[in-house]
Amino acid sequence: MRKLFDENFFLGSETAKELYHGYAKDMPIIDYHCHVSPYEIADDKQYGNITEVWLGGDHYKWRLMRWCGVDERYITGDAPDYEKFLAFASALPRAPGNPVYHWTHLELQRYFGCELALGPDTAEEIWNICNEKLKNGLTVREIIRRSNVDYLCTTDDPADDLAAHKRIFADDNIKTGVYPTFRPDKAFAVGKPGYPEYINRLSDAFGTQILSYDSLLDALASRLDYFADCGCLLSDHGLDSVTWSYEPADCESLFKRAVGGEILSAQESEAFQASMMLFLGKQYAKRGIIMQIHYAALRSVNPRMYKNIGPDTGFDSIDTPNCSRQLAAYLGALENDGMLPKTILYSLNPNDNSMLSCISGSFQETGIAGKVQHGSAWWFNDAKLGIRSQLTTLAEIGVLGGFIGMLTDSRSFLSYTRHEYFRRILCDLLGDWIEKGEFSSDMKLAGGIAADVSYNNAKRYLTRTSRYK
Repeated sequence: MRKLFDENFFLGSETAKELYHGYAKDMPIIDYHCHVSPYEIADDKQYGNITEVWLGGDHYKWRLMRWCGVDERYITGDAPDYEKFLAFASALPRAPGNPVYHWTHLELQRYFGCELALGPDTAEEIWNICNEKLKNGLTVREIIRRSNVDYLCTTDDPADDLAAHKRIFADDNIKTGVYPTFRPDKAFAVGKPGYPEYINRLSDAFGTQILSYDSLLDALASRLDYFADCGCLLSDHGLDSVTWSYEPADCESLFKRAVGGEILSAQESEAFQASMMLFLGKQYAKRGIIMQIHYAALRSVNPRMYKNIGPDTGFDSIDTPNCSRQLAAYLGALENDGMLPKTILYSLNPNDNSMLSCISGSFQETGIAGKVQHGSAWWFNDAKLGIRSQLTTLAEIGVLGGFIGMLTDSRSFLSYTRHEYFRRILCDLLGDWIEKGEFSSDMKLAGGIAADVSYNNAKRYLTRTSRYK
């Protein structure tokens, strides 16, 4: 019987082992999409206990605990941290095959030197081991250092002042690059409450009151310049679905109604979004900033829990929007004007994998390898089967060797082990093809692909275009 998560887990052949240990394992990490706090990096936060790290904001773990019938008091409620930890330790052994089980034990091994399996019988010992490490030097920056992170890209609102990023840049003790990502979702949200208040906040950052649709566009362009000067490499858009309209919307009227407190209809919101996306896509192209589009998340589906504890707490789902024509039309409009930026496309619905690989292949450009990317398996799909499926689809329809690889999409600094998780799956897949005679057995060639997808492709793709670091 093999040891839990030994050095060769997920690696089902000798070829896979050689690829992983010889080519992928020790590559640095570029985490080009995450939700960690730059303030915690600037402050070099020291956590009080393992519950803060594991359960403080991890909706993956929260969902798992709810599946096991754990009372909400021990998940997002006011129970003591040790009791929350014990509740998680009791739930986790019920979840074989769940990526949370894999990630939890990878984190225990890599950051705490603990090879025990977490469960009710080991919980107290693991609690003490982890808390001792956290107390004695395992701060946020030390986690990043141990993870061999070259640079990471946080997710930031256009109204943010990026003060933490500036502090990080000025601190010579921080060797990892930390760059903001421009995420203007709230500027689009004319169909949701709170839009007037957000426009006031954005106006304060812009320095001038935003009174019209044109001044909103001016404000976003100005803030994008500010982000670029602070090292921004990418933008990001979390959309319910990708929309497109060949008929121009009266955005001035829609904007005035929204800032007046009116909640616009879904159709009106989609028209507004389409116009904004066209404008911003061109702005990204002008500045060399990469555009990311995430869509097909059905958010906050449980109205009772949304009312009780709010959004982003583990009550989201996969949606099934049929937006292939709209996505193609949007990219085509930018391409037609010669203003299509580098773009990464993610759908939460795995049924879109083939479509995204096909659309990506229709918008490539001479001299830019993989200009439009089918992004990595996201959220509910970043488990063993989901990652393998995305890689296989991309390989069959596109070019796996040009893929820019994994990201954490996480709020936890311990989540860098997801890059290891991904690299093992990648090498196992390549190893399978080689063992079956479906790909060259030239290990230098195959190892080069493993190293490229693990790190090198992202390094080449995410070129810096600003003056800032």
